[in-house]
Amino acid sequence: MTILSFEAVNLIRKQKVLLNNINWRIENGEDWAILGLNGAGKTLLLQMIAGNIWPSNGKLTVLESEFGKANIPNLTKRIGWVSNVVEAKLYQSDTALSIVISGKFASIGLWQEHNLADEEKAAALLTTLGGGQLLQKPYQILSQGEKQVVLIARALMADPELLILDEPCNGLDLFAREDLLAKITKLKQQKNAPTILFVTHHTEEILPFISQVLMIRNGQIYAKGTPADLITAPVLNDFYERPIQITTLNQDRLLVYPKS
Repeated sequence: MTILSFEAVNLIRKQKVLLNNINWRIENGEDWAILGLNGAGKTLLLQMIAGNIWPSNGKLTVLESEFGKANIPNLTKRIGWVSNVVEAKLYQSDTALSIVISGKFASIGLWQEHNLADEEKAAALLTTLGGGQLLQKPYQILSQGEKQVVLIARALMADPELLILDEPCNGLDLFAREDLLAKITKLKQQKNAPTILFVTHHTEEILPFISQVLMIRNGQIYAKGTPADLITAPVLNDFYERPIQITTLNQDRLLVYPKS
């Protein structure tokens, strides 16, 4: 099964090309990281996958649903999305439990009828992710790390086939970040785990289960390939257009930083 397919996709707003000639496929069994500086087009790409923005031209197919022919509200329920775009819309006074349950309906706020089984599933998801103590706490009082756990549990509530993690470690301290990365790794080890699309600025967050990397710059795809092929000094020096250095954190993770 092809998870998603971009075929010559462009996004044009006010006669300005924001995404240019995007050609990209994700096949079942692949997990991808997306790298790019601020303004590169990463969030636009995600908004398009999630059905919030439509291509100006080209063909986009997500989970075998072609835009222009598919029922987009039904499609969005098959996609879990963890992003500050989602977080900014949440009702901050809602409890963690109700926010997680709302993920079943891909809604902001809990307006639809739900049952005890939904509550039990939401509580189990939070507990599995280490947030069992958060159930009845208002979202607004949670730490940033706790909020990310709630957002991931919400994204998993509808058993998504595709899970988009848009800078999930943003705002976390170094310990909370490692805790969250460990939870994501554990999630990926579960049976029937979703395909993961992981957006980050930091190469050290690219976990071992990530099989492919997409690099985007100025609204265009710069390169696609394996982490071993792309997370190298020659490629990254050219990609960032500034000199960088690479340090090995461990056998599987690499830290990239500006060269002094």
